[in-house]
Amino acid sequence: MAEQGQSRTARRQQQKQSKKNKSSIWKKIGLSLLAVTLAALIGAGAVFGYYIISAPDLDHDLLGAPASTRVYDVEGELFAELGQERRTTISYNDLPDILIDAVLATEDNRFFDHSGVDLRRSAAAILANFTRGFGAEGGSTITQQVVKSSLLSPDQTMERKVQEQWLALQVERAYEKEEILEMYLNKIYYGAQSYGVATAAETYFGITDLDDLTLAQAALLAGLPQRPSAYDPTVNPDLAQERMDTVLGLMVRHGKITEAEADEAASENVEDMLNLTESEGTPYHAFLDQVRIEIEEKLDVDMYNDGLEIHTTLDPDAQEHVEYVLSDQGPISFPDDELQSGLTVLDTQSGAIRAIGGGRNREVGGFNMAIQAKRQPGSAIKPILDYGPAIEYLNWSTHQQINNDAPYETQGGDIRNWNNEYQGYVSARYAMQQSLNVPAVKTLEEVGIAQATEFAEGIGLPIPEDGLNIRDGIGGSTLSMSSLDMAGAYSAFGNGGIYNEPYAVTEVVFSDGNKQTLKSDPVAAMSDATAYMVTDMLKTVVNSGTGTTANVSGLPMVGKTGSTNDYVDVWFAGYTTNYTVAVWSGYQDDATRAVTQTRISQEIFRHVMSEISVGMDTADFEMPNSVVRVDVERGSNPARLPSPYTPDSQIVSELFKRGHEPTEQSETFDRLDPVSGLSAQFNEEQNQIEVSWSDSNDQDVRFNIAYGTDGSTNNESSTSDTSFTIQSVERGTVYTIEVTAISDENSDLQSESRRVEIRIPDQEEEDEPDEPDEIDEPDQPEDPDEGNGDDQVDDPPVSDDEDEDQDLDQDSDQDSNNGNGEQDSNDENQN
Repeated sequence: MAEQGQSRTARRQQQKQSKKNKSSIWKKIGLSLLAVTLAALIGAGAVFGYYIISAPDLDHDLLGAPASTRVYDVEGELFAELGQERRTTISYNDLPDILIDAVLATEDNRFFDHSGVDLRRSAAAILANFTRGFGAEGGSTITQQVVKSSLLSPDQTMERKVQEQWLALQVERAYEKEEILEMYLNKIYYGAQSYGVATAAETYFGITDLDDLTLAQAALLAGLPQRPSAYDPTVNPDLAQERMDTVLGLMVRHGKITEAEADEAASENVEDMLNLTESEGTPYHAFLDQVRIEIEEKLDVDMYNDGLEIHTTLDPDAQEHVEYVLSDQGPISFPDDELQSGLTVLDTQSGAIRAIGGGRNREVGGFNMAIQAKRQPGSAIKPILDYGPAIEYLNWSTHQQINNDAPYETQGGDIRNWNNEYQGYVSARYAMQQSLNVPAVKTLEEVGIAQATEFAEGIGLPIPEDGLNIRDGIGGSTLSMSSLDMAGAYSAFGNGGIYNEPYAVTEVVFSDGNKQTLKSDPVAAMSDATAYMVTDMLKTVVNSGTGTTANVSGLPMVGKTGSTNDYVDVWFAGYTTNYTVAVWSGYQDDATRAVTQTRISQEIFRHVMSEISVGMDTADFEMPNSVVRVDVERGSNPARLPSPYTPDSQIVSELFKRGHEPTEQSETFDRLDPVSGLSAQFNEEQNQIEVSWSDSNDQDVRFNIAYGTDGSTNNESSTSDTSFTIQSVERGTVYTIEVTAISDENSDLQSESRRVEIRIPDQEEEDEPDEPDEIDEPDQPEDPDEGNGDDQVDDPPVSDDEDEDQDLDQDSDQDSNNGNGEQDSNDENQN
């Protein structure tokens, strides 16, 4: 019993000790968590304290003054100062209630209630940042936006956000709410070179008194600052309409207007509301459009409000000439005022944008035809989707033979050549030169859509979500692109296969001194062999193909034409080792209207390229070691080296990837044996010469017979037999007869001629003998050597057997052009 009692006691003590140990563990865990939390709080406090201490001072002059962005060209010269023009300052008392309600409902509904930082909105932003990544939602109040645009760089970092909130609290203590809202509405950018709400109202609606604004107009203005370029009603009226409807919905939600009022305002059409006021704006605004796009996309900042220093790639001389060419005073005779053109000039080696032609007579803030016009590329796509991928992935040569015997059948209708001509096999070079559609789509079919897509994406093409189809191989289906896209893709061919995404901005310096480099990085998009071989094919286009109008004499350049059905879109893209230029022409508002001057893009290209190349050393394209130039027999399929008997006219020089050049010699032009046993017999009764011979050739041949008198052979005939008859011969002459064997498959393949001569006797006159006198004379014995009055004997036939010991091993050549009829043509009516 004692042992059992002791055992129970021991067990109780053990249980107590166990509970004590567990309690001790949880206590340690709790203390540790507390210590970690305190350390984290202290650390966070220290970090936040550092952020606050390092925040810039509250500069009251910067808060009130408009933020100026300075833009520099490629030489570092200032060419634009944004924010210094087109700004009308107003006071808070000039703002109508309907505009204030629209702005606050959209940007900061609790503006008059918070102290500069909206804690509820900030908490929602923090949650979004945790779930979707930092920067997913800003949560900035209007006060914070004033601080950010005036005092801070727009970096999406925790440091900047803490400093922004700290300074916002200071601004709220220093200024009244009405003053802060006034700062915001006078500072913010509304698109179309308009700074401040008063300037925007005048620009878009022609309104100088803001009290005249309608609810719909106020809602449209309130929605613009979030994305002024995207919601610009002069450029994207549909998006502007959607944004206006969103603002009206927010006003209803926050009790600013009724549902009925919102519906009535939403029924107004944005384009009908506009009453645009023309402005001069800054110079080179077409180029500045691209600068703004890059700043927004790469840095998520507003160059019109954030007081930046922007260094660009602009060449002012090139930009001015581009604008001159597109003007009514320029060298181009445009057919009418509505025809538009957009063009882009790149540095071929770096992808730097040197100039942008945004359109003819383009207004500031208007649609940019070089950047925003996305149109079908027509045949200008063929190097990108067809022949480039075929060389890259299938190791094609420029001599590759492609069947061009008939239209290409598809479910959507036949694909035809622009000239409706089909001549059998043609080379890839010739197909590119003459911009033939059937060989192009057959090339894409062999490459495959997947590989063609991969190649095109590698040089910056915007592939549609639904992918490509076979008709995109001639640029007439789902694919659409801008002149900027086209220039970027073509520059990769001129740069040895290295693609640089086109860029206009090299560096941005923020108001706090921080810098950001925006140059694009080079990417090896294709082999240098592919790039050079495509380039060499494109030389043929401008020298003797569809692009001769674009050719600049004396300048080593290449290029490709392109047009869509009925010349709705007319393209030319080309390059030198220095510059790449892509030009589109068409009608902006009518996607079915034909361009009557079908070579106008070539003319624009020629004027621009020739001018920007003046005074520059333009090197020719250098063939890389990965490419070999080989003389091959024309039309040989697969490519064959010429034999010793191939005529010079049937030898062409083509490019091959090293290691894929032909090694076998052609047998197409094997020699034909000359005829043998050639003989000629005169048939006096029929007055004709009967000619015969023998033939030892294995292949099918026909025979050319040339004949005549007095040593000439000015009469010709042909037969597939080994005999021939010359009718109605001339008596008393010598006939010369030549027979030559000719291949049925190739008329250029001929044997040596064999010759025979035959003398034709004179026509004999039969005279009546005189009657002898009847005198009795003794009979005379008959003289056996005396003739019977016909002492003329025909010459024996002459044959050429004596010539048969001549060397008959001479080969002759064959022109295997396969009927491709490769004639130069400047007709560019192509798809």
